[in-house]
Amino acid sequence: MAATALPTLTTKELTTDQEVRWCPGCGDYSILAQMKKALAPLGVPREKIVFVSGIGCSSRFPYYMNTYGFHTIHGRAPTFATGLRLANPDLQVWLVTGDGDGLSIGGNHTIHLLRRNVDIKVLLFNNEIYGLTKGQYSPTSRTGTKTKTSPTGSIEIPLRPLTVALASEATFVARTIDVDIKHLVPTLERAAAHKGTAFVEIYQNCAIFNDGVWDYATDKSVKLDTLLYLEHGKPMIFGKDRNKGIRLNGLKPEVVEIGKDCAIDDLLIHDEQAEDPTLANLLSRMYYNPNEKDPSKQYPEVVGVLRAVRKPTFDELLQNQITAAQAKGKGRLEDLFKAEDVWTVE
Repeated sequence: MAATALPTLTTKELTTDQEVRWCPGCGDYSILAQMKKALAPLGVPREKIVFVSGIGCSSRFPYYMNTYGFHTIHGRAPTFATGLRLANPDLQVWLVTGDGDGLSIGGNHTIHLLRRNVDIKVLLFNNEIYGLTKGQYSPTSRTGTKTKTSPTGSIEIPLRPLTVALASEATFVARTIDVDIKHLVPTLERAAAHKGTAFVEIYQNCAIFNDGVWDYATDKSVKLDTLLYLEHGKPMIFGKDRNKGIRLNGLKPEVVEIGKDCAIDDLLIHDEQAEDPTLANLLSRMYYNPNEKDPSKQYPEVVGVLRAVRKPTFDELLQNQITAAQAKGKGRLEDLFKAEDVWTVE
């Protein structure tokens, strides 16, 4: 008997009749377009997909996807998304948030969503600024960033989204870039296929209040020297001449020149499936600093999947408990009310 073909969608079928209201040049346009490309061939009906968002520019996303959508309140999208997924496990749930919504007022909810490993896909648009409220520094803004609320420069240490996700025991952690279409689409596809919480940080340009913050990661003339594209099972090599690599020196990664400082065999091999996230954590902390004078510390920033491991999901474990309880037969609420103050759960 022939297998039933999965239904496929077109990007047009995933497009709503709503006018897209983002500023000209906003990276959200590209992410929206690539999201449609990634979802279209997956064989998931529109009525089985839901986008949940909080508050912020990114949170207008549900209006522009012709699926189910839920525009919730500031920072609380993870709780709504968790409820939806547990109540209806047939849904593919996507959570769209920003660095402010997801890591400031919603930081606590994001952490607990990740540690529980609920089968939800989290897209965190990181533009290092509060855009909707017109340009205040955010939890990911770099120290020294001058904004309306930090006119002489932010004195805070920024959060690193990937490091937060790994510390929260997220089972899928990745980074991609809004305008890197060839990388963004496959990353979204992998997030969709992951069983458990998938966390994807997306470098997203705010053309109005933080324009150019990611130029070093998008400018074709320099990005090969500033980014390290991770590939599972392959050595960590980067540079426009493919002559640089990452080697572990004790507990610290260092930049080396291949052929001069070491051979390719001495480089770190990327293992996204490693159970222990220690190495992934080290990689998540590497950031490009144009003012660094020490060549061994002129780190690139990693792009790609840092971690992808399979662990039981919260959904599965909860359903196991429900099934086990149901197997004991129906209980009587009246018996519980009339019982003593202390009872034993067997």
